[in-house]
Amino acid sequence: MDHALRTISYIADIGDLVVLMARRRMITQDGEDSSNKIAKTPKMVCHVFESEEAQFIAQSIGQAFQVAYMEFLKANGIEDQSFVREMDYQEVLNSQEIFGDELQMFAKKELQKEVIVPKARNEILGVVIVESGWGSMLPTVVIANLAPAGAAARCGQLNIGDQIIAINGISLVGLPLSTCQTYIKNAKSATVVKLTVVPCPPVVEVKIKRPDTKYQLGFSVQNGVICSLLRGGIAERGGVRVGHRIIEINGQSVVAVPHERIVGLLATSVGEINMKTMPTSMFRLLIGQETPVYI
Repeated sequence: MDHALRTISYIADIGDLVVLMARRRMITQDGEDSSNKIAKTPKMVCHVFESEEAQFIAQSIGQAFQVAYMEFLKANGIEDQSFVREMDYQEVLNSQEIFGDELQMFAKKELQKEVIVPKARNEILGVVIVESGWGSMLPTVVIANLAPAGAAARCGQLNIGDQIIAINGISLVGLPLSTCQTYIKNAKSATVVKLTVVPCPPVVEVKIKRPDTKYQLGFSVQNGVICSLLRGGIAERGGVRVGHRIIEINGQSVVAVPHERIVGLLATSVGEINMKTMPTSMFRLLIGQETPVYI
């Protein structure tokens, strides 16, 4: 395994297992490493290791992130001579409740709805779905686009942002995007499709409580896209999700803002940091950077 620290998106220890996710190194046609030119959500690779020192390994990588973050602050003129004590950071974590009502939304049956979509035999459903993003309390797929004259749009009960948790009684929670797409495609021959959905706005609100710049936010961003997330950090508690595009920071739009400006805003923000994000694929569809491929 050969991954630069900046490519690691997720690290966790589960008993004797170490789970590590990293962005794949993408090579362009001319052979150039395109890792710094993220135009789309990068492909990920997941490594699972077994070791009696799983917890120690995960903590060591977490500490490496902290050192790298302190170096980043120093390079940007925000120098702090002392490292944050683990207890200090734990106190910050304890002061912040997990933001977002996802668990409540998914747990309450009355907030779910069954949508019956009538359609012609061999007609596609007419939706584009994307992943809800790592960091979601309940990972599933989100409706990112609806074909104007498609069956899903005609039924009048589905909207962009709705999260699909089942199709024809089959749960989609936790399944890969490709598997969810296959289940939807397999319903093409049916004349009625039953979807279980949780109505959600397309924009996710994020709230991070950070008392001082010496406390790392716990995520990295590249050209507005959230690329990695520190397990158990204040960003994860605040609702940050890997694969989402930041569209607003503290009420200020960053849709057309350069990467350096976004990093500067995040590096210097303290107190309660409010952001609005959405899945990157959905963002690109809405602003016309991608052509929707309906299924």
